[in-house]
Amino acid sequence: MVIEMELRKFSFESLDVYQKCRSLVTDIYRIQHSFPQEERYGLGDQLRRASTSITANIAEGSGRQSVKEKIHFVEISYGSLMEVFCELQTATDLGYITESRFDELRPQFTDIAKMLSGLRSSLIKNLNNP
Repeated sequence: MVIEMELRKFSFESLDVYQKCRSLVTDIYRIQHSFPQEERYGLGDQLRRASTSITANIAEGSGRQSVKEKIHFVEISYGSLMEVFCELQTATDLGYITESRFDELRPQFTDIAKMLSGLRSSLIKNLNNP
């Protein structure tokens, strides 16, 4: 007898911003593999940690009961996004990635930043209109 279990998704998994962030994390991991060996554990490691922080904070915030806490984690996620952007600029300045590759990634950052801001605004509305 085969028992089928219903696979349930967590609420954050259905968020478009979460899916876009997952894609960005994958891109960051691939990019850092092209860094010189001596940078894989410096800037490369920092890029990986900051990029995974974006998705992790979206997920963690979704598990919080308080709307204020949810907002806080979205804000942390936004900060991590800006950190990754800055670190990619540094990687570009150091010649670890090309300017054109950096420019290809820029729209992802813009889209995700807008989506995180929208999510934050939506949560604030929920906070102000219980």
